[in-house]
Amino acid sequence: MGMVRLSSRLRAGLSIMAPSAFSARFARCPFCGHSVFVRLNRSESGVRCLRCAASTVHLSIGLAVASEIELAALSRMDVYELSATGPFVEHLRKRAARAAFSEYHPDAVPGTTWQGVRCEDVQALTWPDACFDLVTHTEVFEHVPDDARGFSELRRVLRPGGKMLFTVPLFDAPDTVERARGGGAGIEYLMPAEYHVDPFKGNEPVLVFRDYGRDIVQRLERAGFGEARIEVPAFPVPWARLRPVVRAIAARGDDSRRWTG
Repeated sequence: MGMVRLSSRLRAGLSIMAPSAFSARFARCPFCGHSVFVRLNRSESGVRCLRCAASTVHLSIGLAVASEIELAALSRMDVYELSATGPFVEHLRKRAARAAFSEYHPDAVPGTTWQGVRCEDVQALTWPDACFDLVTHTEVFEHVPDDARGFSELRRVLRPGGKMLFTVPLFDAPDTVERARGGGAGIEYLMPAEYHVDPFKGNEPVLVFRDYGRDIVQRLERAGFGEARIEVPAFPVPWARLRPVVRAIAARGDDSRRWTG
């Protein structure tokens, strides 16, 4: 089975490879250990771990979690990740004490399952208060209409002192630029519409609501996080340009409850 997966990855890689950009380097993957990393083309998506197919986004969040939390501590944590597939998800399934995963689908009732996957709206989560020690997500919040409400909801489900680590497309600018606002049929476009694709919904285009700047730290603090910072994880492969990872700690408050769901 492993050879079949590797063969399919090689075929997929060859289909997008630009020979002039190809490079390979041995390095340690945070998910599968010693591996070979390949650059198939000069786009961000062209860099992959040959063993587990981790992308630079996966590597960024995986390395950030590894530098922030020891495996022994992770094994005692309740973790919530806002996706349900990929090498980072599989890593959390194996390493965390308990891990919950979800996706967003506009046709699914939050808290129910769709095609076997739990669905949640980060603006109105169905989880109880203070039930997770760690929350992670990648490339989600640029698509959330009301990000202040979403950040507040994730703060709500974190235990006091709990951590949130995530990536978004982050621009080297002081201020976030709103591209659109509203939701559903009531969207107001402030700039030309930009979309990303969502594999969970069959690569359906998903609207980008904002381009985040460095003020994302202040946005998190307003949502109840006591400390927030932006860091780029270290990785010994120079052409694997990793994403900045935003790290935030939930402000301490009242006693929390254990997650039992």
